[in-house]
Amino acid sequence: MIPPSFQRIIERFQRLSDPKQRYEQLILYGKKLPPFPESLKTPGNRVAGCVSQVYVTADFDQDERLIFQGDSDALISKGFVGLLAAGMNGLTQKEVETLSPEFITETGLAASLTPSRANGFYNVFRTMQEQAKRLELPSVQRG
Repeated sequence: MIPPSFQRIIERFQRLSDPKQRYEQLILYGKKLPPFPESLKTPGNRVAGCVSQVYVTADFDQDERLIFQGDSDALISKGFVGLLAAGMNGLTQKEVETLSPEFITETGLAASLTPSRANGFYNVFRTMQEQAKRLELPSVQRG
C-alpha cells in the first residue's frame, strides 16, 4: 500500500511527460530540503554505495512520526533525499519499515535513471529505512 504522501508525489511526476521535466522536478525536491548541519555529516549518517556524498538522518516529532533530513553534494542524489523525505516525513516507524521502493517506477523516473543513479536511489531509500528502524519510540523509552 502506497501512503497518500507518495501517491501525491507519483501523481505530480505522472503529469510530466518529458524525462527532462521529471529530472527538474526531482532536483526541486532537493532544493526544498532545509539546510543540513555540517555536524551531522558523519560516517554514521552517510549513505553507503553512493558515488556522491549523501547524508540522511531520522528522528521523531512530538507525535512519534518520523522526520527525515539530509543532504548531498550532487543534485540528483539530493533530489532523491528530498523526494523520499517529502514522502516519508510524517509516517510512522511501521509505515516506513513496510514501504516498498517500487513506487519509483510509478513516477516514471525509473525509466530515465541510469543504473548507477537507480542504485543510488535504492541506497538512499534503504539507509532511511534502516535509520528509522534503529530509532526507539520515545514512549517506549519512558514506559
